[in-house]
Amino acid sequence: MTMQTRLLTNKNALNHTRTDQLPLAPLQPGEALLRVARVAVTTNNITYAAFGDAMKYWDFFPTGEAGWGHMPVWGFAEVVASDVEGVAVGERFYGYWPIASHLRMQPERVTARGFYDGAEHRQGLTSAYNQYTRTSADPAYRGADENWQMLVRPLFITSFMLADFLLDNRFFGARRLVFSSASSKTAFGTAFCLQGQEGIERVALTSPRNAAFVQSLGCYERTVVYAELEALDTSAPTLYVDFSGDEALRARVHHHLGDALVYDCYAGSAQNTEFLRHTDLPGPTPAFYFAPVQIKKRNADWGPEVVNQKFNAAQRAFIERISDARQPWMRVQEHAGFAAAQALVEDLHAGRIDPQLGHVVTL
Repeated sequence: MTMQTRLLTNKNALNHTRTDQLPLAPLQPGEALLRVARVAVTTNNITYAAFGDAMKYWDFFPTGEAGWGHMPVWGFAEVVASDVEGVAVGERFYGYWPIASHLRMQPERVTARGFYDGAEHRQGLTSAYNQYTRTSADPAYRGADENWQMLVRPLFITSFMLADFLLDNRFFGARRLVFSSASSKTAFGTAFCLQGQEGIERVALTSPRNAAFVQSLGCYERTVVYAELEALDTSAPTLYVDFSGDEALRARVHHHLGDALVYDCYAGSAQNTEFLRHTDLPGPTPAFYFAPVQIKKRNADWGPEVVNQKFNAAQRAFIERISDARQPWMRVQEHAGFAAAQALVEDLHAGRIDPQLGHVVTL
């Protein structure tokens, strides 16, 4: 009998994980079993866990154990058994997985491109996370670039759509964008997508430890360490793009910029496990950005095929830039097995990660 190994996360202490093993019963009609091969584990996944209840991220892969969840990750898996026409043993799919050796699925809406998991508990959850792409039919897929695709795609779709959201709203009248946690991949991915926007200054807020790295990227016009925030002039209409979730920093931004702050866009955080709270700050009320909302809008505006074409082209340009051997923005570090995944989750939760490294776990 096939055994499933799982990495479970304590929902009330995200740096605490444990592994267990469960027997997998034989497949039922309409089911497929996929073996998870490799996944990317990033601060983005800690964010999924941090907002697991509020945003229903825990609901995708129920564990059956109160207080313990499956942290969702992105990666690749292969079909090892199937009772579904059009989903063949040996095929490889990109998508959303638990950190586990296997996932039992109910593929539906099977097409040449892939399928959706029709498991009952996933009905009503965000559709974009239920879609699995067949690598043989994915125009963005390159076998040699699997690590880059895993690391970049889930973050970059957030970056790409956030940049589009800001453009779509003409930056809410801002002439300056201030990014917190500017060394994060999602932050500099957004800044990358906004290169060439005339009349818009991109300012990086970061720690002294990451300042040199952020400056080396070249996608921000200016880098400011957190202690020097109050040195920013207050004459330019400013949009705050918050990737830190730090409430004290947000308060400093609001109080310092005053009427110059035209919009506060909260894009999520790995270190702050609280949802946005109302804190009676002066200026605009912080607004939570959720990529699937903009994806849905652009699917209606342009059609899904055009959205995919635009995203794939932008992602290809971003991967080529970050992996450029002459001056790479990111290097890949591979970790093997569940114990390594546990240590990585603990380091990510604590913020003990080199921003230039992208982490992949092979299972």
